[in-house]
Amino acid sequence: MYDNDLVAGKLRRWKQYLENYHLPAWEEIPDIGLYMEQVVQVLRLWLDYLPPELKEEQFITASTVNNYVRTKIMPMPVKKKYYRVHLAYLLIICTLKQGLSLTLIQRLLPGNLTEEELKPVYTAYVTRHGDAARYFCQQVSCAASPLLGERNDSPLSADRVEDLVASSAVIGAFSRLFAEKLLLLEGMTPETAEEK
Repeated sequence: MYDNDLVAGKLRRWKQYLENYHLPAWEEIPDIGLYMEQVVQVLRLWLDYLPPELKEEQFITASTVNNYVRTKIMPMPVKKKYYRVHLAYLLIICTLKQGLSLTLIQRLLPGNLTEEELKPVYTAYVTRHGDAARYFCQQVSCAASPLLGERNDSPLSADRVEDLVASSAVIGAFSRLFAEKLLLLEGMTPETAEEK
């Protein structure tokens, strides 16, 4: 059983947090050469979307970063130091892995981009991330409008938290499926697409 007032309060705070949140701009990412433990600390600060209750689950660790380097999802550090390019890769990877497999992320983001190639990719990604976060907040407000004491005629608006959870999970699954299908179309022609 959920306390609707508690849920509404948490949703309002999270929405406000996400509306004000942004990934660091390219120029805000340090290019001084950080050691692994500093990289992990910085990423945890920048990617602090998780509710306080879930922070014990570490989404980024030294072994995670080492695995990304080993599998060539991102470039190797330079003499055990990570620079702006590495941090930009990690920010993109960590935010995308919430909805895509690492194999698909690698298709979307080649692990061998130069700094000149990565900067516009990262900058566009930061813009898209912010736009998507604002859109997400609008959709949450719409779906949770009865819980928030607002009127909305959307078929997805829910006055029970359980219904909101179920709708969110289904939308998340469809969003992931849509992204995967688009990534799998890369390089296909109408003829080769018909064969599959």
